[in-house]
Amino acid sequence: MLKLTEKYSGKPIEELPMLFQRILQNTTRDYFRRQKVRSTWVTLFSSLAGKNEDEEDRDPLETLEVESRNGVGETPPARLEQKQVLGAIEAAVKKLPPRQREAFLLRYWEEFDVAETAAAMGCSEGSVKTHCSRAVHALAATLKAKGITL
Repeated sequence: MLKLTEKYSGKPIEELPMLFQRILQNTTRDYFRRQKVRSTWVTLFSSLAGKNEDEEDRDPLETLEVESRNGVGETPPARLEQKQVLGAIEAAVKKLPPRQREAFLLRYWEEFDVAETAAAMGCSEGSVKTHCSRAVHALAATLKAKGITL
């Protein structure tokens, strides 16, 4: 609330709920991003410390477990499969009609809400919902036809 009153006190009252929601979302995301970065460094440094610090021949890098950023295995077949799936998704998105692609990317890639997407596209919120729904159904059908389930 303080950020809203400090930075947007001159805005019309109709815009304040949307601004407050966006400020709240951004603040929450920033908090969790900072926590993730901090915990990553703590985890990395704690994993370098061995159980027996007396051992001089021990290589700290041998104890460090490599974790994937997105849960996909780091084996070459897993990376290849991930690359193929991403390629199929990109190709399917490129085949969408322009308005559906625009609505889909703004809503799900840029994380705009329905009102922001409608303002950016210059259409109604109902049109945004329709375009997004059609895009999601088309993408799901295209990927299912290729045997990809997410």
